[in-house]
Formats: sequence, C-alpha cells, structure tokens
Amino acid sequence: MTFANQHYIASIYAASIALVLFYLWAMRRRSILMGRFTDKSLVRSMAPTASTVLKVLKMAVITMAAVSALIALARPQWGFIWEEQKCTGIDMLIAIDVSKSMLAPDVKPNRLERSKFAVKDMVKKLSGDRIGLIAFSGTSFLQCPLTIDYNGFLLALDDLGIGTIPRGSTSITSAIREAIDLFKGPDKKYKVLVIITDGEDLEGDVMKAAEQAAELGIKIYCVGVGSQEGELIPVINDRGERVYVADRSGQVIKSKLNEELLKKVAIATGGSYVRATQAEFGLALLYDKSISKLEKRDIDAKMRKHYQERFQYFLALALLLLMLEPLIPERRTAPR
Repeated sequence: MTFANQHYIASIYAASIALVLFYLWAMRRRSILMGRFTDKSLVRSMAPTASTVLKVLKMAVITMAAVSALIALARPQWGFIWEEQKCTGIDMLIAIDVSKSMLAPDVKPNRLERSKFAVKDMVKKLSGDRIGLIAFSGTSFLQCPLTIDYNGFLLALDDLGIGTIPRGSTSITSAIREAIDLFKGPDKKYKVLVIITDGEDLEGDVMKAAEQAAELGIKIYCVGVGSQEGELIPVINDRGERVYVADRSGQVIKSKLNEELLKKVAIATGGSYVRATQAEFGLALLYDKSISKLEKRDIDAKMRKHYQERFQYFLALALLLLMLEPLIPERRTAPR
C-alpha cells in the first residue's frame, strides 16, 4: 500500500497518540473529581450500572473513526493499471553567453547569474516541452541535450560558468550553428532557440546563420542582457585581486548591449526580442506571450502506473464508527 499524501502519515501517528493520552487524562480527571465528591468506597454503590469497559469502548470507537478519517486524507492506494502518458510540446534550446562580458554587474548580481535565475523561473512553467542547453563564447558547446528531465537540465545549468568554454571572445553565430546541427530534419515546426547574451558578436556572420536557421523553421528568440551605456567587466587575477578586463593596449573595456543585432536576428527567423532589466528579465514573459503559443506536437509517449484510490473504504469506516458510537451505552443494563 502507498499513500498519495505522504505528509499526513505523521499526523495519523500524532493524532492517535494524542487521542489516547487525552482519554486517559479525562478518565483520570473524572476519577479525581468523583473522589472529591464522595468517598471512593461509595462510588460503585452510587453508580452500580457504570461500566468502565463501555466507556473505554466508546473512546476506542471515536479514536478509530478519527484515525480512519486521517488515513482517508492520506489517500491510500493499492493495485494499479498501466496507462499511456503522452507529452505534447516543442523542442527548445537555451543558448547562454558565457564570455567574460557576462560578468558585468549592470544586471545584478551579474549578467550570467541573473540569466541563470531567469531560466530556472521559466523551467517551472514547462510541461511536456523538451529543453536543451548550449553554452557559447568564442565557440559553442552542448551542455545538455534536449530532454523532458527538467531536474537534469537544471543541474547542467548550475554547472554553467565563465570557464565552461575555454576559448574567449563571443560568437552568437556558433550558437546558432550548434542549434542548426541539433535541429536538422525534415520537420520545419516545433523548433525554438532562445539566445541570452549582451549581443556583442565578435566572430562569424550572424545574419547568414540566422537565415539558415529560418530556412529550417527554427524560430530564434533573443534576450538582451546589459545596458546600452556599458559596464566594466570585473575579474579576479592570478594574485586574487579584483581587476577589470582590458584590451591589449591596457585600456579597460566597457561591455555594451547590442540590441540592434539581436533584434535583426529575431526578426529574420520570425521570433522576437526582449531586453532584460533588473526588475523584469523578460524570459518568462517571452515564454508566456510567444513561445508557449506555438503549435505543439506529440513528443513522447510512455507507460506509467496508475494506482487505484482506496480512500473511500477508510472514509466509509470512519462514518460507520461515528454512527455506531452513540449506540454504545455508557452504563450496563441494571439487574432486575
């Protein structure tokens, strides 16, 4: 036997013990009060029909009724049938920029960590969609393949960091090409790529890659992270000191959000663009307003056990005991 509401199990034990202790206390209290009223030797002669056994029986019936009701709340289940469970959804790849520019703190605590928090919030909304993770900087890497195991995806997301890709710089093009390789196939629907980046594409021809993605039916949604004014990029050097990323001439670099490029990429594929802010990152809104409205397909079908509910037996027993309790007298029939 299993219970669908496991958290009630502790309540069943606690309630059983509490009721027994209460009734023992009540009987003891009654005995003390009777002793104050009259001498103990006269109690039996004053109430010759009183029955301790019947009183205990009534208490036991009430206790069993309460416990049975709690067991019913815990939803006991035994026996099962096999049911086919179908999942419908889309295939969605999340590509996150892990270049050093994502350490800029213009979105707190920094662009990368804020992006990871936003993806976690969006995953809570998924039901049936397959999701995968791409990390990219100068090149790209499939961090998690498409899956409906959201816990496994979140573990891969937690491992994401600036050191995930050893090659520096930023290449949105490589992320799009990675998605194209994964989405290859005759089907031109149900394919979504979400790119989270500051938009500084320093390598490759991003618009050509976006056009190729559009030809395969891949819709690209872009989330721009950062500010147009730009922000310095803090890093820790070999001596453990906090410094800022500088170019070869020693000038510190300000990382700025390139919104125009991200908008062009999104529009070219029939997707859309949203700019992340400290108050509203925009990814969950993007999913609710656009991605979740896309046509879905049957992604997976699997057999699962459907346990039979048996709570009704315990509920019926509780009701029966409650109806029986008033019929049990507290006194024996007086001898004639």
